[in-house]
Amino acid sequence: MTSLLITNAQLVTPFAGIANGWLHCDNGRIRALGFDPAVMPTAESMLDADESLLLPGFIDVHVHGGDGHEVMDARAETLPALSRFYARHGVTGFLATTWTDTYERIKAALLMCASAMQSGEALPGAALLGVHQEGPYINVSKVGAQNPAHVRPAPPDEATEFLNLNVIRLMALAPEIEGNHWLIEECVRRGVVVSAAHTAASYDDMLKAIERGVTQTTHTFNAMVGLQHREPGTVGAAMACDELVCELIADNIHVHPGAMRALYKAKGPDGIILISDAIRAAGLPDGDYPIDDRTITVKHGAVRLPDGTLAGSILTMENALKNFIAATGAPLETVWQTSSLNAARALGIAGRKGSLEPGRDADLVLLNEDFVVQKTLVGGSVVYDAAVS
Repeated sequence: MTSLLITNAQLVTPFAGIANGWLHCDNGRIRALGFDPAVMPTAESMLDADESLLLPGFIDVHVHGGDGHEVMDARAETLPALSRFYARHGVTGFLATTWTDTYERIKAALLMCASAMQSGEALPGAALLGVHQEGPYINVSKVGAQNPAHVRPAPPDEATEFLNLNVIRLMALAPEIEGNHWLIEECVRRGVVVSAAHTAASYDDMLKAIERGVTQTTHTFNAMVGLQHREPGTVGAAMACDELVCELIADNIHVHPGAMRALYKAKGPDGIILISDAIRAAGLPDGDYPIDDRTITVKHGAVRLPDGTLAGSILTMENALKNFIAATGAPLETVWQTSSLNAARALGIAGRKGSLEPGRDADLVLLNEDFVVQKTLVGGSVVYDAAVS
């Protein structure tokens, strides 16, 4: 692997905001960065960023599919195709996200991901960081677009078998369901992040969930109990409790910009993780597409079941960050971490990924002023280049 020097870039860093500078990477990691051209190191390869924004690559911890593929397809071509698609949108690491389905279909998806990670072979674009298991251990009253026929409390034999594949990094469940309490504690014991999802949890339920080890809320505002002044609900706990970090689908469809702004005022730049929650139709034209044994319709940017229920999104991460900045009025130099570092922190990998700092993996994205992805690099190697695609 050759060393690379990126010059003439608007670096977005934790310590200097945004400033024109250079970044040197070697052997897959960031070795140095700076703002004085007089002290730039030499490298085997050079890349002139042409004043593009240089950010840590996006980390999407909640994404089901895209470009005609979905994690639950569990086919040989699934992960490579998704990896390429996500890289086109600046993602350098992702959690392959399952949904509520049969034991057999969930296990097939988990085995696909476990095999890919155990092989040691890099995917062609964004790296697979593990699995986000969303459901089936959720509350049927808040099922959203998940299939109610397969909702169930966590059976110990089944859930333990899934965990033993050692690929699940994030478990999304309804924490108020008594049959899920043991699983929260078991996930915490194993170092698996637990998120409150598709839940009817009251504010008090959420306080008890936090005591058990829940640290995250799944697509905050969606498929959970909203904020009321006499019962703050799941959303009230998400906004009020510092222990919880909040996923957010910033597509201006799932969540109104005003609600995004309110969440940002409550949680600040450290407390929000932008996600896409994208499904098969992301990157494809409007039309009808399969979702398990049902059909969804994409029209005017929204994905819906025949009854009108939102069913995931066609959002991509560069647009999530752009929309979030527009909604909150916060500058990029303050909120960049919502698309990278906060996810890395939640997964316990912030020592390796999520920021432009020496020693971190050279997972990078170059954006123009309109937030269009120009190049994506994983481990210091270009995996997407808009100029040649």
